[in-house]
Amino acid sequence: MAQTLAADHKARKTAGPRRRHWRLAAYLRRTLYLLLVGTQTAGACFAVLAVLPYHGTTAIEMAIVVVSAVLFGWISAGFWMAVMGFIWRRVGGDPHSPARRLAPEKIGDVPLARTAVVYPIYHEDVQRTLSGLYSTWRDLERTGQIDAFDFFVLSDSRDPNIWLAEREACLALRERLGPDARIHYRRRVLNLNRKTGNVSDFLRRWGRGYKYMIVMDADSVMTGASLVRMGRIMESDDRIGILQTAPALINSTSAHARIQQFANRLYGPIFTDGLAALQLGEAVFWGHNAIIRVEAFMQHCGLPHLRGWGFLRGSVLSHDFVEAACMWRAGYEVWLDSSIEGSYEESPPTLGDELERDRRWAHGNFQHLYFLFRRGISSAHRAAFANGIMAYAASAIWFAYLVLITVELAQFTLQPIEYFPDPDSPFPVWPEWQPEWAVRLAFSTVFVLFAPKLLAVVDLFFDRERRRQMGGVMNVMVGTMVEMVFSMLLAPVRMLAHTRYVVVTLFNLKVRWAGQNRTEEEGWRDALVDHLPGALLAVAWSGFAYWLQPLFFYWSLPIAIPLVMAAPVSVWLSRFANGRRLRERGVLLTPEEAAPPPVVQDLRDAPALREPSRLTAFELAVIDPARHRFHLGMARQRSDIPFRQTRREALVAKAMESGAGALSAGERSWLVDDGRGLAELHRLVWMAPEESLWGRLVRQMCREAGA
Repeated sequence: MAQTLAADHKARKTAGPRRRHWRLAAYLRRTLYLLLVGTQTAGACFAVLAVLPYHGTTAIEMAIVVVSAVLFGWISAGFWMAVMGFIWRRVGGDPHSPARRLAPEKIGDVPLARTAVVYPIYHEDVQRTLSGLYSTWRDLERTGQIDAFDFFVLSDSRDPNIWLAEREACLALRERLGPDARIHYRRRVLNLNRKTGNVSDFLRRWGRGYKYMIVMDADSVMTGASLVRMGRIMESDDRIGILQTAPALINSTSAHARIQQFANRLYGPIFTDGLAALQLGEAVFWGHNAIIRVEAFMQHCGLPHLRGWGFLRGSVLSHDFVEAACMWRAGYEVWLDSSIEGSYEESPPTLGDELERDRRWAHGNFQHLYFLFRRGISSAHRAAFANGIMAYAASAIWFAYLVLITVELAQFTLQPIEYFPDPDSPFPVWPEWQPEWAVRLAFSTVFVLFAPKLLAVVDLFFDRERRRQMGGVMNVMVGTMVEMVFSMLLAPVRMLAHTRYVVVTLFNLKVRWAGQNRTEEEGWRDALVDHLPGALLAVAWSGFAYWLQPLFFYWSLPIAIPLVMAAPVSVWLSRFANGRRLRERGVLLTPEEAAPPPVVQDLRDAPALREPSRLTAFELAVIDPARHRFHLGMARQRSDIPFRQTRREALVAKAMESGAGALSAGERSWLVDDGRGLAELHRLVWMAPEESLWGRLVRQMCREAGA
């Protein structure tokens, strides 16, 4: 690690001075931003001191003030970021953004370099992923610039029923798009370092053949115009190492996903523009829907194996922020440009899926503590690391605040009044409550929390076309109210879940890294299992509050009621029918629904790449002659050493006797990837008696083929 840091530091020095005038703008903007956040937070701390009965002279009250400062500073940072974004949007955009620096009349003259569009996937919905690739390819064809781009599907899938389907679907997609379709599929045998290892494997094999790489997620879709524009911006400025777009959410069906999609399209622009205005050329990489300079990435963005303790040991999980910091340290700029439209992704359909994803992200973001104070990291990237950590730590701090407030009130109610809280002071302190300060503090907090949403609505009203596409003024107002209500209902649920994830991370408990659900609703059983502990905790806390002081009980209800209602709310939000009803009423509409761009329409109309079957992909690879020939051609022709021969014979015999289900995923993968074993199993299956297990599967396949 030390050698890597030294090499990158040297590269940064030899890369030449950064001749950007944006550096002064960044300094001035960040200074003003910190002054505004600091002043507002100091005012909130003064209000907290005024509200507390002993005015911060006890240990508990000092802890409450510190925790309040962190929490209010956190929401204040978001407030002023939104204000900055609103201002820049109203004045026509940030003049320093890369897209604005390249004149529209000149951008068409910039030639394109060879670019790889890569899809790292792991146990994803095959049809959905390749439908996104299909629609992106088709839209790129419309630009006439398809020759500059190659597409790669990079699979880390372990289950042969999934990766065999991926392989077949890629073949079907190439056949549909024509002989010139440059779509390549590769599956790694050794799944090392998750997504970063998958991309690194691609770069080692093919990276030197491409100048740029556009990294996509399994649910990513981008317009051809956006891909071409990104490539030309990179070609016009060799100091940009990563150019990140701001993906918009599309294709949401469930009520939960539709609310997230609406919030993304309504509130997202002012927050994104505010973030971009603060970061400028020191932005972060979000891991997908971004273009990367390949040579620089290969030289400077190799990630170390963490050698710390606990969760700070092992492979880097949230790699994207770290890679952006490494790119900057090597002398290249990293930009977030929200003016590049046509970048899309999807949202988890249920609250449970969102929280499961957050559990992985929490672990990865807390690993950024390892890099937070390393040499060569810019102040903007340190702030990004801290912001990522706070995204989950804030929930734990909020939980700690509730505990401290409860303890403070319990002490004040149950214990004798302490007139000398400071043992070193001879003067008594008379506890006093100032309800007017409590009211001011409450209203200030509500204002800081909700003002950015109101600013986003005002911003929308200035954009006539976007306002019309989102259903008009009344539907936008109704949608905003719906979003706010459910945000308040889900905030305590997320708080409790994220607090648990922080504890899980700190104790270094195992995190499951799996494919994301994109098509299933949440069942009552799962919802009750997930949310019953929180509901019981809320009931116990509110009961204690009522026993302690009825007024405190009413204060606890905005947090306790959502936790008690979490299971039914989660189930209701997961229902696709509820999302469709909201759309039919014109609520929570987005521009891509009112006027779908061609790439989104192609995604919806994408052809089926595999025929439905009751047989698994493994069984079809063994039985179906056409599929068998295809997979046999892709299988390894391993040398026939005694060990392999013994294992092959044992697995073939086990499969013939008990069926594919008797084999583990690893055994099925080995067998179907072994040319001799696959051929032998195919031969024996077709010789099996009609009433045997395999004989019935053969008849089933023949019936499906005949149908």
